[in-house]
Amino acid sequence: MTDSLQTITLGGGCFWCTEAVFVDVRGITDVESGYCNGNVPNVTYEQVCTGATGHNEVVKLVYDPAQISLREILEIFFVIHDPTSLNRQGADAGTQYRSGIYFSSAAQQDVANDFIADVTSQGTFDRPIVTEVKPLQNYVMAEAYHQDYFANNPNQGYCVAVAGPKVAKFRKTFARLAKA
Repeated sequence: MTDSLQTITLGGGCFWCTEAVFVDVRGITDVESGYCNGNVPNVTYEQVCTGATGHNEVVKLVYDPAQISLREILEIFFVIHDPTSLNRQGADAGTQYRSGIYFSSAAQQDVANDFIADVTSQGTFDRPIVTEVKPLQNYVMAEAYHQDYFANNPNQGYCVAVAGPKVAKFRKTFARLAKA
């Protein structure tokens, strides 16, 4: 079944929060925090934080489409972050926190564009969706201490105030998709 696994990369603000949710999703086999779509090779967290590299904080998700569809992943994604907020999620501001879907195939691009069109036509949000849909480029895995950050630091202030509530919202809204 390994051949059927797919990868999608999502930017929804701080990667600690996005990762914390998606590690709990049935059908997601791997979640990795990183940076993408910037213009500096081998970028570091400190460089990304300046906003000058063009990179976005992202999570790269490996998923089994036999267990979860890309559309379901995007439904979760649009509930746990604000796709109408340009270059900001909560108190985190800058281009490195932009909303983005970074695809690895034309089929994924189509699903993402169709999903955004559906959500827009349904009037789900009061403001226009600003989520960029682009091919994944210049991906760099984040430093080791960013991986599994919420799991390793559940009592850290940011995790308690921001990541924890996102995980709780996912579990309440998408209980059917949570890992047992």
